[in-house]
Amino acid sequence: MLRSMRLDAHQHFWRYDPAHHAWMTDAMGTLKQDYLPEDLAPLLQATGFERTIAVQARQMTEETEWLLALADQHTFIHGVVGWVDLRSPDLGAQLRRFGANPKLVGVRHVVHDEPDEDFMRRPDFRRGIARLADAGLTYDLLLRPPHLKAAILLVDEFKHQPFVLDHIAKPGVGEASVSPWKEDVCRLAERPNVFCKLSGLVTEADWNGWRPDDFRPALDVVFEAFGAERLMIGSDWPVCTLAADYATTMGVVMDFVHDLKASEQASILGGNCARFYGLTQIEEAA
Repeated sequence: MLRSMRLDAHQHFWRYDPAHHAWMTDAMGTLKQDYLPEDLAPLLQATGFERTIAVQARQMTEETEWLLALADQHTFIHGVVGWVDLRSPDLGAQLRRFGANPKLVGVRHVVHDEPDEDFMRRPDFRRGIARLADAGLTYDLLLRPPHLKAAILLVDEFKHQPFVLDHIAKPGVGEASVSPWKEDVCRLAERPNVFCKLSGLVTEADWNGWRPDDFRPALDVVFEAFGAERLMIGSDWPVCTLAADYATTMGVVMDFVHDLKASEQASILGGNCARFYGLTQIEEAA
């Protein structure tokens, strides 16, 4: 029997530098150290995941260059979502520089840290987004719930650009109400060029007291909205270690999909990620 390759659609590497990783607060002390491919490889092997997508954690072109170098050295890094300055007049040169490496599959901007909730509506940012499709690159939407309305406008403007929503837009896990996140994420999901990563969940819950059932309401919403054909599992390692180890984090989604049809499980655990990022899906004997 053939089994589709399992892909972790969202993880990070870094050499810790307090200047470049200033977003790590005092409460995030466990993150203030190096996290490198040799640290992740045994975790993947133990959980049955063969490949990953490495995602930028610093907004500088040196980050993209470094991640691509790691991907060239470690075959399990199947693709890189890097950073380029989408607002720069020099964007074309950046895209040509990095686009020569086939492992660059997409780019991302840390929109949820921008003070302007309408940052994605800025003309210079939108001009940058307009250049990605021709470069064969996807775009990762890193948002919080208040940014979803602007994201819908952005996606509507660029109907042929592939987008993926990171971390289901970070709703408050365990809160009494999931509105207006629920309504907005369902509206976003109506756009067929938008996929969604089932990632970053445990760190939106009580780090020390979450229970598996806490995630069910939000997971039910995005499963109903996006369907099994546009969802993909991601660990958000090592950020997830604030609340759970790698295996426990991946187990939240793997338990959620356990009762789905085998084809749906294969899609969420690897197939959709490969399809979205334009990767070759390897079949292995199981």
